[in-house]
Amino acid sequence: MSRIEARRDEDTVAAGPLVDGLLRGLPAEAVLTDPDVTASYANDMASFCPAGSPAVVVLPRTVEQVQHVMRTATELRVPVVPQGARTGLSGGANATDGCIVLSLTRMDRILEISPVDRIAVVEPGVVNADLSRAVGEHGLYYPPDPSSWEQCTIGGNIGTASGGLCCVKYGVTAEYVLGLDVVLADGRLMSTGRRTAKGVAGYDLTRLFVGSEGSLGIVVRAILALRPKPPEQLVLAAEFSSGAAACDAVCRIMAGGHVPSLLELMDRTTVKAVNDLAHMGLPDSTEALLLAAFDTTDPAADLAAVGALCEAAGATQVVPADDAAESEMLLKARRLSLVALEAVKGTTMIDDVCVPRSRLGELIDGVERIAEKHGLTIGVVAHAGDGNTHPTVCFDAQDPEESRRARESFDEIMALGLELGGTITGEHGVGVLKKEWLARELGPVGLEMQRAVKQVFDPLNILNPGKLF
Repeated sequence: MSRIEARRDEDTVAAGPLVDGLLRGLPAEAVLTDPDVTASYANDMASFCPAGSPAVVVLPRTVEQVQHVMRTATELRVPVVPQGARTGLSGGANATDGCIVLSLTRMDRILEISPVDRIAVVEPGVVNADLSRAVGEHGLYYPPDPSSWEQCTIGGNIGTASGGLCCVKYGVTAEYVLGLDVVLADGRLMSTGRRTAKGVAGYDLTRLFVGSEGSLGIVVRAILALRPKPPEQLVLAAEFSSGAAACDAVCRIMAGGHVPSLLELMDRTTVKAVNDLAHMGLPDSTEALLLAAFDTTDPAADLAAVGALCEAAGATQVVPADDAAESEMLLKARRLSLVALEAVKGTTMIDDVCVPRSRLGELIDGVERIAEKHGLTIGVVAHAGDGNTHPTVCFDAQDPEESRRARESFDEIMALGLELGGTITGEHGVGVLKKEWLARELGPVGLEMQRAVKQVFDPLNILNPGKLF
């Protein structure tokens, strides 16, 4: 018998009591054991992140079923990896060998929308875009809008504390999570937070779970704050002959007290990739493209003021939209950017280093130097309004040497972000990809305290082990 066959036999034996235990509280269709099927749940969308082979995948529909999964896992000391839509970019949802993959995608109900209290109560498998459309029918707005909003789930957004294009004005996921129901490692159900506009009772455990990447408990219900639906936004596009000039414009806009609903920056590499993919006709001389939007009562006046600041910073062309259709056309380049960069080499490694706005230009210049040093194409797309950049390394995954250089460049970009007073992740999370860098950012005392918190909530270390630290 080969080693592989022996391993499979061992896994089958080990999985017997586990599957039997799970089936005592779950319907058969919610427990997947076919190796070809379970293998499809092994990873999220991140490169360079190892993934193991799950023993079983479970797809519960109720809180009680999640509790049963965790009680079974605790009894048998089996690790549990919670998952949403697996659109993550840090390996945070990657399976470990012999684990239970706990997929929450079937818990997808919007339980309540309250226009008076301006809240929504949802299960973790609700897709971000579906929630946005549902609350929009009530004249309300759920602002966090990750690029994958048509696929990603609210549970995943909470797990990574994700952001999106509108964060410059409206903030990130953490600012909209008022309360949670969480199944703990031993199967107990705990409620945190509130559904009221204010509340400061006890430690803020809600914020503790937001961004914890499923390492402290399983979110099974969330109370989310909503806002009144804003007016339709108008967009302005400004072209610059240097990245430094575009970053100067960002500084002028923010220092001037303007509050755009969107402020996005694309460097020349990204602009070229979009032109090559979509033939949008952007001038070859464009070194940086800045997109600004306002959803105020008089967006045209705001665009005019920002346009003047862009021209003062050296913009070669400023194009304000007159209506929603023109605005959407101007945003098309931004929406295509990551797809266009992926088309350059076939594989991308997307970073999300965040720096102070005042140092955005230094980061972009530094990334260009890193790209030249390693002989790689690295495009930068940035949520410029909050300093959150997405340096995107393009490489051939079939070329070991190029893959090595891609990983080295990725690490150098994170080091640069820390040198500039930034953070290794603004919205994608740590997962597997950035474990070493989290330790560098937090320092030994900070890391010790984080591990102590983990020990309180998960003493057996069965919740998403191997992630974060």
